[in-house]
Amino acid sequence: MDAATPAPLDPTDGPPAGERRSSLRQYQVQLLERMQAAKSGAAAGVRELGVVIGGRHYLLDLTQIGEIVTPQPVSPVPLARPWYLGLANIRGDLTGVIDLARYQGQPGAVAGTSAGTPAERRLITFSPKLGFNCALLADRVLGLRTSSEMQAVAVPGAGAPAWAAHQFDDGEDRRWTLLDLAQLVREPRFALVGF
Repeated sequence: MDAATPAPLDPTDGPPAGERRSSLRQYQVQLLERMQAAKSGAAAGVRELGVVIGGRHYLLDLTQIGEIVTPQPVSPVPLARPWYLGLANIRGDLTGVIDLARYQGQPGAVAGTSAGTPAERRLITFSPKLGFNCALLADRVLGLRTSSEMQAVAVPGAGAPAWAAHQFDDGEDRRWTLLDLAQLVREPRFALVGF
């Protein structure tokens, strides 16, 4: 076989890149349709998006998020807190990128024990109705979840902030924290990104 002849395809190598892109695009379209249906109330019970941030499982209310995008280049902001990663250009809008794990005093989102690969990481923008142009950096997006089908867990004492006060266990012994982004943006410390 000479250099001009392509090597035969090995069926164990997986689908060609074009098919993978098509599958990913189809998955994103389906997820967007389901998110829009949930926001309009058409999909009762499916109200949250499951994500991993800093090795922990979180649920995001679909009515409080905008879109899910692949990470964009982030420009650091001088004298910003470590959890404020900087600004990214998302569809022409400058969007602040937040590392929620660092915000909570934990190792950064991508340094968590079950951090996703760079290909799995996503930015999840806040809904415009929250009036805060920012996005959370997620290690992985796990898909739609329904907290009403999980077992509610009592949060001990006053240990959790109002925006993370509800926790649930699923049938696979995973603990999920429901993030209330509307409460998070009202927290005074969240608006203080600079020193």
